[in-house]
Amino acid sequence: MRRRTVRRWLIAGTTGACVAAAALAATVENRSAAPRTDATAAEELPLGAATLDETRTSRELAPGVTHIAIERGRKSADDFWTVTIGVATSEAEAAELERKVRAAGYAPRRDRTAGPDPQGPADRPLGWMVRVGRYADRAAADRAEDEITARGLPGSVQHTSEDGHATTGPWSLDVLVVDPARFRGRLRSELATGIVPGRETTSSVARRTGALAAVNAGYFVIGGDKHTPGSWVAGTDGDPAGVSVIGGDLVSEAVNGRPALIVPTGSGRNASIRRVETRITVATADGASREVTGLNRRPGLIVNCGGVGNITPFSRPAHDYTCGNADELIAVTPAFGTAAPEGPGFQATLDADGRVTAVREGRGGPVPPLGTVLQGTGSGAEWLRAHAGIGAPLTVRGTVVDAETRTPLTLTPDTSVVNGGPLLLRDGRPVLDPVRDGWSPEDIDGADRAGMYNDWYLRRNPRTAAGVTRDGRLLLLTVDGRRPGHSAGLSITETAEVMRGLGAVHAINLDGGGSTAMVVRDELQGHPSDPTGERPAGDTLVVLP
Repeated sequence: MRRRTVRRWLIAGTTGACVAAAALAATVENRSAAPRTDATAAEELPLGAATLDETRTSRELAPGVTHIAIERGRKSADDFWTVTIGVATSEAEAAELERKVRAAGYAPRRDRTAGPDPQGPADRPLGWMVRVGRYADRAAADRAEDEITARGLPGSVQHTSEDGHATTGPWSLDVLVVDPARFRGRLRSELATGIVPGRETTSSVARRTGALAAVNAGYFVIGGDKHTPGSWVAGTDGDPAGVSVIGGDLVSEAVNGRPALIVPTGSGRNASIRRVETRITVATADGASREVTGLNRRPGLIVNCGGVGNITPFSRPAHDYTCGNADELIAVTPAFGTAAPEGPGFQATLDADGRVTAVREGRGGPVPPLGTVLQGTGSGAEWLRAHAGIGAPLTVRGTVVDAETRTPLTLTPDTSVVNGGPLLLRDGRPVLDPVRDGWSPEDIDGADRAGMYNDWYLRRNPRTAAGVTRDGRLLLLTVDGRRPGHSAGLSITETAEVMRGLGAVHAINLDGGGSTAMVVRDELQGHPSDPTGERPAGDTLVVLP
């Protein structure tokens, strides 16, 4: 039997630089399967049975910056590959899917989802996954999927270890711990390619900035060729799909009410997780003013919804769904690059002092390096035509506001803000509210939100998360997933519990899936889930020496 050394390296309340440094540098050996005390169990990740083996390997990258690699569990003989035809939320839906499966010559099976409909009732599952087959390997499941789709049925290959029900794993996780009491470098968010449009891998950003370590950050737009409201994702490729503050400058508006990671100082000191809103206005010298509905994006496309103004079909958050607005006033800054989005409407260009230097019908053209371009559509264009005469002073102001206290945040040149969601922990307790944060499973315009909620929220996926311990350390977590036999990933509920198990009292989920990536000393940790490798993302958190 191998002895497991007890190390309280991430337990909230640890004090003293020497104690913290020694604890963080510890390596935890393989756990014994023998009974153990509660104190020992508190050191283990709350994943699977307590008897699962777990190893932790730690290395200090710089004073106050530690990387911990965690391996836990094992592949289960009870899990297998299968082909999912669809998710049914009622008996009638399940029966109809089963009828279609039988008509195609297959025997259907119902597997319960791993959680209820968040809109209630809590004692019933969201529904069932209607499935076909049990396959020992991916290749056999892929062949079955090809046959099934050839017969006119939808189908996707899935592994049951990822369903969210009990499993033995395995799990592969990486944690960065930044202790601002000892860290003498800088922690900040960085836009991919240095501007809003375009994407870049976390590895590339780490190399470009000379980072000790880096982690992918917030949600963003993929596929900028889709410019239609109602799409799952539409807009400018790489655009942060929520609030973003880079070097103290607000570069993207919030999905109002959703949480964000706030890093007010370069060391990470006083990092916090809050629900936020943005308030952006433009005012004339004679007191006329109008709400600016967006920042550094294409008018009419509000990714993840949660916007302001005449937004359609609603103003509440809806993850991976694009709302519309025909009456926008958008501010475009040099963070968008040198060229403003093109299209119909009216546009005014402001110099560094806020004076109108040019106006035009239609949108597009250069963005001044120290100025702002205002683009209007619908009533927004009418307001600009009325107030943006050549030489007129216009004042554009933007603030980030705590959505619950209504207090504006102070933005300094060291401030970074990263969008995310859902909120995982507050004051050490799980506070999951998928409906509030935009993951409601109710259909929108016929879109299968129940299937999306099951696949994204209840089932296990690669995850990236951030948390803050009681004594102010910042935790950045990545978890591999969609790789059975290597790492099963985490459900959102498991992500919250893991962050709490690591010592976080406040925590937020960041962008995950194929975007999940951690780089340490120029080496990518873990294995990206996309078949093509590491996915280019919209922004990155970098830890600089």
